[in-house]
Amino acid sequence: MDDAAVPQLRATSSADAEGPLDDWLRDRRERREEAGLRRRPRTLPGRCVDLASNDYLGLSRDPRVVAAAREALDVHGAGARASRLVTGTLGIHEVLERELCELTGQPAALAFSSGYAANTGVLTALGDADTLIVSDAHAHASLVDGARLSRSPVRIARHSDVAHVAQLLAERTEPRALVVVESVYSVWGDHAPLLELAETCQKWNALLLVDEAHGIGVAGHGRGLVHELGLAGSPHVALTLTLSKALGAQGGAVLGAEALREHLVNTARPFIFDTALAPTSAAAAARAARIVREQPELSKRLHERARFVAATLGIPLARAAVQSVPLSTPELAVRAADELRARGVAVGCFRPPSVPDGISRLRITAPGNMELQELAGALETVREVLGNVSRAG
Repeated sequence: MDDAAVPQLRATSSADAEGPLDDWLRDRRERREEAGLRRRPRTLPGRCVDLASNDYLGLSRDPRVVAAAREALDVHGAGARASRLVTGTLGIHEVLERELCELTGQPAALAFSSGYAANTGVLTALGDADTLIVSDAHAHASLVDGARLSRSPVRIARHSDVAHVAQLLAERTEPRALVVVESVYSVWGDHAPLLELAETCQKWNALLLVDEAHGIGVAGHGRGLVHELGLAGSPHVALTLTLSKALGAQGGAVLGAEALREHLVNTARPFIFDTALAPTSAAAAARAARIVREQPELSKRLHERARFVAATLGIPLARAAVQSVPLSTPELAVRAADELRARGVAVGCFRPPSVPDGISRLRITAPGNMELQELAGALETVREVLGNVSRAG
């Protein structure tokens, strides 16, 4: 073909040139600025006490976990190099899945590249026009997105309202149903009524899908709320979890019956079409899962620090790793978080739409391996900054 007949896309060096979406993008940015909701990627400043991360037990830097990742790097290289259905399934993935089963008491597990992928993968693989999804009003964004992508009819149940779940299941016309909840909710720190929900699901022949992202390493001596309540292995219960919080690594997993695992291998798009979890992350998570199972005292230390945070700051104790301090506006929350970083203490900042009740909060997590003296000093700084912000606000 004559080169002259081929349309040419010409680059421009003009700083004034605008793309087709620039006006719309500028408008959205200005709206976020006005509402105090503009976000940006953050790093942890040097010499900063970290009360913001999800590394609940401090395992991301545990020498045993790091050594496992380093060994996997030497053996397998930096990446899995292919999807699990091509050549990407490595021995370390199978080790990881066995360790997760041992930790949670589930019969089978399937690893994904992230907890987000695990949630969207299982819901899109199980959902269709004939499957009702009943989702808790406080469910994580990954569960919300998975429900939307599944093309299932979706009903939102009032938060932890078992009677409402039962009503929605009783009214359904679809032959199948999923009830989607979290075991431990990160913002309020409350526990789902899993025993009652499991009984309701059994009565109405529905599957209870429990996201244990904030339960693993925290509830049930670290083995999760499902295990603590004796629901592990129930045919009416399946789990998802992340490897990037208490296990200190990266990735996610779905756990349940062997038939569920086989179905996901053949139908879950985030599993089929994604490169397998990096071997370093798989090895680190496998070692961390064994540590959590063998050392329940790690979870005990985490809860001791959570109680110390709540008592020091005079806030209600959440039955979770994350403790939160409500503030009146997003702007005050951002101001407090920024001032704390400047003074050497990193805390999280919850703002809409990440909070189900619209209340902005500082998010404070003291990992189980943090020394109490260091924590006490950091919390004194938090108290001072909160006082300053309240008076200025």
